[in-house]
Amino acid sequence: MHKFVLDTRSSDSALVDHVWRAHSDWPGSFISVAAVQCQIVVTRHHDRTFLTVRGPETRPTVMHFPAGGAWFGITLRLGTFLPDFPPRSLLDQRDATLPAATDQSFWLHGSAWPFPTFENADVFIKRLEREGLLVCDPLVDDVRTGQARELSVRSVEHRFRRATGLTRGLVRQIERARAATTLLERGLPILDVVERAGYFDQPHLTRSLTRFVGQTPGQIAHAS
Repeated sequence: MHKFVLDTRSSDSALVDHVWRAHSDWPGSFISVAAVQCQIVVTRHHDRTFLTVRGPETRPTVMHFPAGGAWFGITLRLGTFLPDFPPRSLLDQRDATLPAATDQSFWLHGSAWPFPTFENADVFIKRLEREGLLVCDPLVDDVRTGQARELSVRSVEHRFRRATGLTRGLVRQIERARAATTLLERGLPILDVVERAGYFDQPHLTRSLTRFVGQTPGQIAHAS
């Protein structure tokens, strides 16, 4: 019997990074590492269902889960957000749980919406986009590809933080730490990860992973 089972899939929507679902057979906990994207998450436990909009996280957090829980989530592309819930207001688990309308629906922007599912997530996202409740600022991609040159540095930083809740520098740091973690989990030696991920030296890597992942490179490598 498994304690916590996770499944992911891609999405047809350009506004979505991936879709995931999970369930737990036993109670337990895990480390939720720093992340730059917003998420829409549906939780089902016993006879209760609720939808939560989650923001970016700048630090690792120990998350506890009950037995018999089921979760489904839509991880949005960086720069995609719900204007009613700006990413900055959701930062570091200041999540917004929407009020239930019925057992099968929730309230959003004055209307009752059926809870989305793992299978119809793309339809749900399209409806949100069509009604103007989900937007994407193209400037975020322009910044990441070096094309945002017509605006002032101050204007770019303001729009970037509005769309992501984070500064450009913090996004780079978190993404680099997550990339380094993936390399360690694949069995790459620590010193090779230092070079591949662009850290100055092993202490620099250790400080970064401790800050954003909650584990040292040695702990990650050993667990893998």
